[in-house]
Amino acid sequence: MQREFSEKGLTRAAGDYVIHLRHDPTARATFPETHVRRLEAIRRVTKGVEREPDGTWIIAPDHLERAAAYERQQAKEAPVVVQTLSVIPIERQLGADGATWLDRELVADAPVRLRDSGFGREVRDALARRRQWLIEQELARAEQDQTIYRANMLGILRRRELTRVAGQLSDELGLDYADVRPGERIEGVYRRSIELASGRFAVIEKSREFTLVPWRPVLERSLGRQVSGIAREETISWTLGRQRSGPSIS
Repeated sequence: MQREFSEKGLTRAAGDYVIHLRHDPTARATFPETHVRRLEAIRRVTKGVEREPDGTWIIAPDHLERAAAYERQQAKEAPVVVQTLSVIPIERQLGADGATWLDRELVADAPVRLRDSGFGREVRDALARRRQWLIEQELARAEQDQTIYRANMLGILRRRELTRVAGQLSDELGLDYADVRPGERIEGVYRRSIELASGRFAVIEKSREFTLVPWRPVLERSLGRQVSGIAREETISWTLGRQRSGPSIS
């Protein structure tokens, strides 16, 4: 089966786009480019796809089955790794009093690249709305065509959220909240973890007070048990178990 899908190299993408428009006037230039790259990739590893000198493609009748087999092989060789950037939905981050993923993106040296369509466009809009919220909260200011963020803005937002949540937990647990400063030793029983806009935190409980510290996966092995550690800037160097000579986890 022959299909007139023009391919004259990515340097001739404009020609591909013009030809494709004859069949799909609503298509963007990136659409035929994507198909060309996919056909080239399949052609290099399997039979059934051939490129003619005039730029047309010869595609076997069982092309769909061959393409599916190609995708399965690709999944085995290079499985997709999904990273959770935030468990808090975008819409809930817009007015959150914590250091959200949106905030970290706004001040990042190398923010995530976003498409100007679909979910990428939603995130762009959310970033703009969060930026305006930060300006209203006097955590940022607009100067000509750029935004200047307050020093330690993320730390300020994190403390706001921890103070609010600590008040709620204090009523629930019947214990006072003790803040932790860098360099201080933390000792107590790891009771549970909580998800906040600023990230996941561990509830460490003593006899008369509790504290909230950044959560680490290794803590789950010590749920309900005594833990101790030294507070760093945004992490904890943990010593798990009652013995201070036990394993140290940074």
